[in-house]
Amino acid sequence: MKNSQVVHSIEKLKASNIRITPQRYAILEFLIESESHPTADEIYRALADRFPNMSVATVYNNLRLFTKIGFVQEMVYGDSSSRFDFTSTQHYHAICEECGKIVDIYYPGLDDVEVVASNLTGFEVTHHRMEMYGTCPECIAKHKATDSVSTEMPVNH
Repeated sequence: MKNSQVVHSIEKLKASNIRITPQRYAILEFLIESESHPTADEIYRALADRFPNMSVATVYNNLRLFTKIGFVQEMVYGDSSSRFDFTSTQHYHAICEECGKIVDIYYPGLDDVEVVASNLTGFEVTHHRMEMYGTCPECIAKHKATDSVSTEMPVNH
């Protein structure tokens, strides 16, 4: 599935007369295959061994292009680095407030939220995003492990 997304995306770029450089291909492929919503620096570090002459600016320029043409959504959260998400279908995000992990949520019941918002407000809605915040299962498990260790009675000999 993901490999076909790379091929399909590359074909769309070619149809728009956008040159496909090895770096551009690798950045797009990394975004499509990544489930971590990487920052530009994370993408750069992941690809640096394959492209030792590639600069961080190359990554940013390609991310800007992908965002402009609608392949990628830039996710800005407060003062932290932007994260980038390949967007083949509308989806939402659950974000861990402790470790920053972001998980995609696909929920078809929210597809008509723009129509509802437009009807209620009179706005011409162009797009939306929805985020849920909480604690991921891994962080919950760490807390439980820490709590169980700290609540054990000390053994005096």
